[in-house]
Amino acid sequence: MFDKILIANRGEIACRVMRTARRMGIATVAVYSQADTDALHVRMADEALCIGPAPAAQSYLLCERILQAARSTGAQAVHPGYGFLSENADFAMECERQGLVFIGPPPSAIRAMGSKSAAKALMQQAGVPLTPGYHGAEQDADFLAAQARSIGYPVLIKASAGGGGKGMRRVDAEEDFAASLASCRREALAAFGDDQVLIEKYILEPRHIEIQVFGDTHGNQVYLFERDCSVQRRHQKVLEEAPAPGMDAGRRAAMGRAALEAARAVGYVGAGTVEFIVTQDGSFYFMEMNTRLQVEHPVTEMITGLDLVEWQLRVAAGEPLALRQEQLSLRGHAIEARIYAEDPQRGFLPSTGRLLYLAPPSGDGVRVDTGVEQGDRISPHYDPMIAKLIVHGEDRRQALARMRQALARYRIAGVASNVEFLSRLVASPSFAQARLDTGLIEREHDYLFAAPQPPQQDIWLLVALAELLREQRLRREAAARSSHPASPWALGDGWRLNGQARRSLELRWADETQQVQVEVQVQGLADGYQLCLGDACVHAAGALAADGMLQARLGERSVHAVVLADAAERLLYFGGRSWRLALVDSLHAADAAEENAAGLRAPMPGRVVALLVEPGAEVAKGTPLLLLEAMKMEHTISAPRDGVVEAFHCSVGEQVPEGAELLALRGVEA
Repeated sequence: MFDKILIANRGEIACRVMRTARRMGIATVAVYSQADTDALHVRMADEALCIGPAPAAQSYLLCERILQAARSTGAQAVHPGYGFLSENADFAMECERQGLVFIGPPPSAIRAMGSKSAAKALMQQAGVPLTPGYHGAEQDADFLAAQARSIGYPVLIKASAGGGGKGMRRVDAEEDFAASLASCRREALAAFGDDQVLIEKYILEPRHIEIQVFGDTHGNQVYLFERDCSVQRRHQKVLEEAPAPGMDAGRRAAMGRAALEAARAVGYVGAGTVEFIVTQDGSFYFMEMNTRLQVEHPVTEMITGLDLVEWQLRVAAGEPLALRQEQLSLRGHAIEARIYAEDPQRGFLPSTGRLLYLAPPSGDGVRVDTGVEQGDRISPHYDPMIAKLIVHGEDRRQALARMRQALARYRIAGVASNVEFLSRLVASPSFAQARLDTGLIEREHDYLFAAPQPPQQDIWLLVALAELLREQRLRREAAARSSHPASPWALGDGWRLNGQARRSLELRWADETQQVQVEVQVQGLADGYQLCLGDACVHAAGALAADGMLQARLGERSVHAVVLADAAERLLYFGGRSWRLALVDSLHAADAAEENAAGLRAPMPGRVVALLVEPGAEVAKGTPLLLLEAMKMEHTISAPRDGVVEAFHCSVGEQVPEGAELLALRGVEA
C-alpha cells in the first residue's frame, strides 16, 4: 500500500479522499491555486503546495506543475478526484512515465471512452444497445443539421468530450438548431478544450440510470448495482438515489451485464460508471462511460457498506477486488442532494461570497460530504458546490423522510443556496411517488416555483424579538466595557420612571412592510416585550445566543428558531423554512433609478461571450441581451423591462466583475 498520495483536485472530493487515506494511514499532499490558499482541503492535508493563479487553466489543469508537486513531496501515487484531469489520458500516461501510480483506469481506457463518438462505436461492436443518432467525425454545421433532420426532432446536441451537462442542448425545432449548436460548441471548448459534438434522438420521458463498475489488475470485474440520476436541471444531476425505484432483479442483472461488457471492451481497471438512458418501458441504451469516481458515489457506498475510495486505493496498489459479484448485496435505500451556492429565484445563478453561517444537519442515516466550513468563501472560479447531503434508510420511504428532515435543518447564510428548492423538490408529488424522468423539474414547475406566501404573524414577531434581544446583548456588552456598567444610561434597557419605553420596528419582506410596535416590559416575571402587529398584541420574551439560536416565548407558546444578521438583512430559520427580512431605515430613501436598473449589472463575475442585440434596438421584457460565462456555464442576461438598448458597456471576451454595469437600457415612453 502507498505511504503518501497526492490529490490533484480541490474542494469536497479532495477532502473525501483525504478522510479515507487518513483512516488507512496514508499521508496526503494537497495542491491549490492562489484562490484556495485557505481552503479546507489545504488545511486537512499533511502537506500542501501552491501550483498557480486562480483560473483552473493556470493551476489545477497544469499537468507538469502537479507532477512536479508529486515528485518534490515524495508522493507515490496521484488521485485525480473527478473533474479537472480525472479523465485526461495524457495526464494518466505522464504519471506512469514518471513512475507515479495514477489512481484510475489505464490511459487506453480513458482515451477509448473519452470521446463519446468513439465510445459509442466501440459499444456497438461490443453489442451494447445504443441510442439512435450521429456519432461520427464530420462536424460541418450544415451536415450536422441534416443529420438532426434525418434523426427527427427533438434531438440532443452533446459535446463529444463532455460531461456534467456542459455543452449539451435539447433542440425541438430545426430553426433553433444553428444557435444551439454554436452555444454547445462555445461551452464545450471552454470546459473541455474540444468543440466536437454528436447528435442523438431525444427520448421523451427518459430515466437516467447508471451502473457502478469496478475492475482490478487481475482480470476481476464487478458491478455495484445502480443509481437513478433522472432528476436533472440543464442536464446536471440534482438528486440521485440507489437503488433505482422500480428496478426488478432481471433488469438490474441485464444492465449490470451490459455495463460489464462495456468495461471489458476497454480493459477497465478501477472505479467507473456506465450511464444508460432508460425508457419508461424499461428499454435501455448506452449513453457514456465516466472513467472516474462519480460525484454521486456515496449513495452506492450507503447501500453496499463499502468505501469506494478505499477500493480505488487498493486496486491501484495491485490488490485484487475484495468481493466477488455473488458476495455483493443491497442494503436499504440512499438519496443524495447536491447543495449549491446558487439562487433558484434568479434562474439558479451561482452565488459567491463568504459563508457567514453554516450548520449542516446530522443524525442517524445522515452524511454530509463537504469541502467548506463556516467562514470559507465560495469562489467565482470553480463549481459552486457547498456539500453533498446523503441519507440512508431501511427503504425509500424512510430515506425520503430523513432527507426532508435533514434539508429542513440545513442552515446557510452569506450566499444564496438551493436548500429550500431541494426541500420542495423531494416533497413534490412526482419525486415522492417515484415518477421519475429527466423532465421532472419542468413537469413540477408550478409546484417548485409557486409564488412565495407572505410571512405569517409569527415570522414578523420572531424577527422583531430577535432584533430586540440582539440590541440588548450589544448594549450589555458595551456597558460592561464602560466606566459605569450599572448605570441605566449605559444599560439602555428601557426602564422608565413613570411608564414603559415604546418604539416601533419596521421590517420588509419582498414588497411588503410591517410596523411592529414594541413596548418594553420590566416587571419581574413579565420581563420582555409587548409586540403588536396592528391590533394583535402578544407578550414576547426569550434568549438569543451569539450563534443566532433563539429560544422564544410568544404568549403561552415556546418555540425555537435561528435568526442571523447580515448587514440590514435578517435570515430566519423556523418551521423547516427560511425567511429573509430586512430592517427598514426610515431615514433612507431607495434610489428608484438604481432599483429600475436591476438585471443590467453582472450578477456574478464572468466573461462576456456574446452580445445578442444591437445598440439602439427596442426590446421587450425578457429579451436575451447578452451571454455571460461563469463557473463553466453560459448564463443569459435578459431585459428586466421593455426599453431601448442605448449602449453596451462591455465587449465580447471581456472579464467583468460582479456588479459591473453591462449596458444602458432606456425605458420606452408610453
